[in-house]
Amino acid sequence: MRSFRLVLVCQDQQAIIARVSRWIADQGGNIVNSDQHSTDPFGGTFFLRTVFVVEKNLNQAQVQERFRGFMAAMGWEGAFWRLVAEDEPKRMAILASKQAHCLLDLLWRIRSQELSAVVPCVISNHPDHEQIVESLGFSYHYVLATPQNKPEAEARIQEILEKNQVDLVVLARYMQILSPEFSERYAGHMINIHHSFLPAFKGANPYSRAKERGVKLVGATAHYVTADLDEGPIIEQDTIRVTHRDSIDDLRRKGADIERLVLGRAVRWHLEDRVLLDGSRTVVFA
Repeated sequence: MRSFRLVLVCQDQQAIIARVSRWIADQGGNIVNSDQHSTDPFGGTFFLRTVFVVEKNLNQAQVQERFRGFMAAMGWEGAFWRLVAEDEPKRMAILASKQAHCLLDLLWRIRSQELSAVVPCVISNHPDHEQIVESLGFSYHYVLATPQNKPEAEARIQEILEKNQVDLVVLARYMQILSPEFSERYAGHMINIHHSFLPAFKGANPYSRAKERGVKLVGATAHYVTADLDEGPIIEQDTIRVTHRDSIDDLRRKGADIERLVLGRAVRWHLEDRVLLDGSRTVVFA
């Protein structure tokens, strides 16, 4: 048997689940997992994620073409849908700067098969991590990014991403502000991680200022990137308690731990099509 994953976002109406389930049955398929959510049962938006198995002699293109016909027959051509084989992983690029904790954590999760993805390229505006990244078997690209060469740097990054046919871009503490044009190009397909002090402690040295204010929690937020800096739809958040005994270095260490966990969850949920956009929010079938 071969497993497929279907996500559907459309205007809510009666019998959507029944109709989709009937179509799956008509393909000789069987549903093994299903999640759904409606923003309003009377004309709101309906979100569906379903995993089903069919006989292995059906490939992804065949199943997609059949479902496209079903959508047309239902009059749902304007709805968003994605249907993929679960054994065909997405292609993910990772962008990083000097801090390596999120980058190396993601690569470890890939190597240990905790995350199902292909990573054809790691891109950084610093050469620091080239040796360790390549020792793990991943391709490393150093692209210098300064205020003076920002358009050229983004063009080079875009060239690398397109050459490697990337589905997802992960900013693993990539400390560069991307242009609105670049952000828009990967809308819904670029994830960023930052500390949860925003907006209270924006800018440099957030942990120093957090220590000064005596915070009791540090945390992290993973979100999709938009043209508005750190304002994109939130995918996942978490926190850990801290006390007056913690030094600034302790806050940084605990913050880095939470960043790894939150980013790992957000990336896994995206790779598994568990995150659906609802305007400025997300629906997460975790």
